[in-house]
Amino acid sequence: MDDFLLYFKMGLNHVLDLAAYDHILFLIVLAVVFSFKQWKKVLWLVTLFTIGHSITLALSAYGILKIKMDMIEFLIPVTIFITGAINVFTAKNTASGKQNINLIFALFFGLIHGLGFSNYFKMMVGKEENKLFPLLEFALGIEAAQIIIVLGILIVGTLLQNFFRASRRDWILVCSSIVIGFAIQMMTDRVFW
Repeated sequence: MDDFLLYFKMGLNHVLDLAAYDHILFLIVLAVVFSFKQWKKVLWLVTLFTIGHSITLALSAYGILKIKMDMIEFLIPVTIFITGAINVFTAKNTASGKQNINLIFALFFGLIHGLGFSNYFKMMVGKEENKLFPLLEFALGIEAAQIIIVLGILIVGTLLQNFFRASRRDWILVCSSIVIGFAIQMMTDRVFW
């Protein structure tokens, strides 16, 4: 039970660490297009992202997948930028098709984000034989942290739209544009060539 709590807390803290805000930014642009009424899709969004990065995290932890970290550190803000840009260009149309795109992004871009965790995770488990349980425990911590972040995004969006009469379109545009600004800065800081 102690090991479970250790890896769970590490996953939780790794996502909620404000110094590692790229994960939070990606969750913002993924979730901003959703509302509380779509809680099932939001749950899928978080879970698909966890599945995506758990796959590459496992492949990396077992030494099956090896990719240069410089390239991954550059690709992470690229995924944030792409998701935010699509939000901006489709903010007027908040139909379910757009939200389904974000579900797909959560899974596939999650593969890239998982590689960003790989060095951290490898340091945590060291040379342990059994990496599966620590991986699952770490993933559960990440899942819980992501739910906390996404709930925060939904709460802020609901407050702004219901009490301050911000339109859904404006909420998506402003939020995504701010995140795009951060992503551009991150990309220029992390250019790997």
